Amino acid sequence: MTRRGVREIVLLLALFGAYSGARMLADTDLVAARRHAGGVLGLERLLGLDVEAGVNHAVSATPWAAAGMSFWYAALHYVVTPLVLVWLYRRHRDRYPAARNALVIGSALGLVGYVLLPTAPPRLMGGGYVDVLASTADLGWWSSHASAPAGLGSFTNELAAMPSLHVGWAFWVAWALRGMLPRIIGFLYAGITAAVVVGTGNHWVLDAVAGVAVVTAGIVVASRRQRRVPPAAADQRVVRPRLEDAPVVHHRDLVGAADR
Repeated sequence: MTRRGVREIVLLLALFGAYSGARMLADTDLVAARRHAGGVLGLERLLGLDVEAGVNHAVSATPWAAAGMSFWYAALHYVVTPLVLVWLYRRHRDRYPAARNALVIGSALGLVGYVLLPTAPPRLMGGGYVDVLASTADLGWWSSHASAPAGLGSFTNELAAMPSLHVGWAFWVAWALRGMLPRIIGFLYAGITAAVVVGTGNHWVLDAVAGVAVVTAGIVVASRRQRRVPPAAADQRVVRPRLEDAPVVHHRDLVGAADR
């Protein structure tokens, strides 16, 4: 593996460490987190976006939907994003720096939100919301602590709802793969992820909107920075003519030129 490849792996491991660490460092005061969630829900009602209860009840009442959404929530967030990063690094190196930087910046903004505004997800609010992952925990590796594997629930902060990086990262995937796959595939992945986080009771609708917003900010900053990067050194090098490309001058031509 090249030195650059090792550096990229270290950077992404540091991002994952910061992601996990910030979630655990956030305030775990459930009362305050419920108060923040109440504010989010109040704004949604004002905007006519408070669909969480209806979607959550429909999903929990449909076994195949509950199981499928639980697998989606617990797996794809941690699998698809790294795979897209690796693919860009190996096959589309020109796109990789901006894509990586957008993901890092957007995720960092999301982590700031977790620390400054701990927000309870619907499943921790009472009032009839169903914790779909907990109800399907016997089907997979997850537990009653969101997508944390069984036995590791104490290592995650369940009040990190605002913003939803599940949705933010899915939106990033759609952006990173633009022009490489049919656009509808990226939008479907992001849209289904948004439906999943709401349907399983893990996020509010505005959490999903905020997830898209922080990643969009990361994309804007990374894209502007990329445009300021000077052209690659390979594009600036002086091309020296090869010996075999030089014109051939015969002895008789030299003699003829001297006679003239």
